[in-house]
Amino acid sequence: MMEPNEIFCILIGTMSVSSTFAQEVRKPMNIVYIMSDDHSFQTISAYDHRFIETPNIDWIANHGVRFTNSFVANSLSGPSRACMLTGKHSHTNGFTDNTRTFDGGQQTFPKLLQSSGYQTAMIGKWHLTSTPTGFNYWDVLLGQGDYYNPDFLCNGIPVHREGYVTNIVTDVALNWLENKRDKTKPFCLLLHHKAPHRVWDPDTCDLDLYNDRIYPIPKNFYDAYEGRKAAQKQKMSIEKDMDIVYDLKMADHDSIIHSNPELEKAGRLNYLRMTPSQRAQWDKHYDPIIQKFKAAGLTGKALAEWKYQQYMHDYLRVIHSVDRNVGRVIEYLRNHDLLDNTLIVYTSDQGFYMGEHGWFDKRFMYEESFRTPLLMYLPGGKHGDINQMVQNIDYAPTFLQLAGIEVPKDIQGISLLPLIQGKKVKNWRQALYYHYHEFPNEHHVCRHYGIRTSRYSLIHFYDDIDSWELFDLKKDPSQMNNIYRKKGTEALIKRLKSELFQLQVQYDDPIRNKYPL
Repeated sequence: MMEPNEIFCILIGTMSVSSTFAQEVRKPMNIVYIMSDDHSFQTISAYDHRFIETPNIDWIANHGVRFTNSFVANSLSGPSRACMLTGKHSHTNGFTDNTRTFDGGQQTFPKLLQSSGYQTAMIGKWHLTSTPTGFNYWDVLLGQGDYYNPDFLCNGIPVHREGYVTNIVTDVALNWLENKRDKTKPFCLLLHHKAPHRVWDPDTCDLDLYNDRIYPIPKNFYDAYEGRKAAQKQKMSIEKDMDIVYDLKMADHDSIIHSNPELEKAGRLNYLRMTPSQRAQWDKHYDPIIQKFKAAGLTGKALAEWKYQQYMHDYLRVIHSVDRNVGRVIEYLRNHDLLDNTLIVYTSDQGFYMGEHGWFDKRFMYEESFRTPLLMYLPGGKHGDINQMVQNIDYAPTFLQLAGIEVPKDIQGISLLPLIQGKKVKNWRQALYYHYHEFPNEHHVCRHYGIRTSRYSLIHFYDDIDSWELFDLKKDPSQMNNIYRKKGTEALIKRLKSELFQLQVQYDDPIRNKYPL
């Protein structure tokens, strides 16, 4: 077993490979960091062509790099954002779950950029409860935000804006770039979309998009979760838990269709939030679907698969709007001669289930939610794929090093800059650490932590249950067969637990004292 000081030496060695980059940069590099909420890597055509084409998001990959092994540290929106801002795991930055309030007094990369002369802006979804700090300008959605006619706090002042949220967030961001920043200084813009977070309300201009598409049902859509106790307890099933009114828009005008009372009320309030013109376009699309649904009287598998198709259509329509607006940002940068001096990043706060295991949502350390898309365009940088395992705690040190700022020693991530530059990096990490903390919650996903290597995933679910899972990702990429304690895995389990403990020591996670390995 490696000692903590040995781990520290490896990290320092890894980081020192690119320590001279700041001296090579001729002028400060701008940063445009675009992050969506719950955008699955499966629904970006740079990764997967089964569902949708996303030409504008793909532009970043085609002119820059695509990370093929990009992951989060905690697959939940608020905690993931805190990891990104601080470069630290959830137990270190203090925002372990969405019941918490982010400590805005702590060190973040926007603060460090701002103190070094950058103009910083946070626009769109914040979702960290506390007031944004470290920004010259901030204009953020209240709470989760609304798809139609959303409310914002602009530098602390309430603002109501009419329109569709993805367009509005982009409008505000482009207005800041054009009219509100000091153009004599480098800038860092955090452009964070609400989309495609639940409940996947499309823009009115996209309502009829993909009407003729029928999406393939995932092979494990009817997963029975054999050998996976935590998966048996979850409440994120498309068949059982996706609400017919709130999620799938079946809010009929004669109120014959009913669902979970609280969710049904929320779904009908979403509709009432629209302007008369928006409602008219909405009704034109959904009323015929509602009438057909009533007449069909679906039950069982037929109902489950109808839900899946309805979910996929709306989700992908929302993605189409995100892609269109990413194109607007790239076009602005091109037209204002900023492409040659701006790092452009596209990612999501975590992955999402598109029916795999029969699910929507995220949270689990299974691949679909643990993985997240990550595309970066760096002028003069590498083109093509980056296959090393990276994590969202790595973003903060990357941006700081790009700006020529010394990365604080307490940041737990590693700068991705040498990878983006195409440099060879020795001793890159061989394993990732994950820890999900929120339970109980509406989706009933148990607390768990684990380690992922290039081939194996070892997970421990704890507190309300005590259950281990081990997957061979080469033989079982869909994670259907838990091989923990199967004959012949004894040595593998011992090695993985040793490596897991090393990571817990490295990141100083106190859970190791409660559940010794």
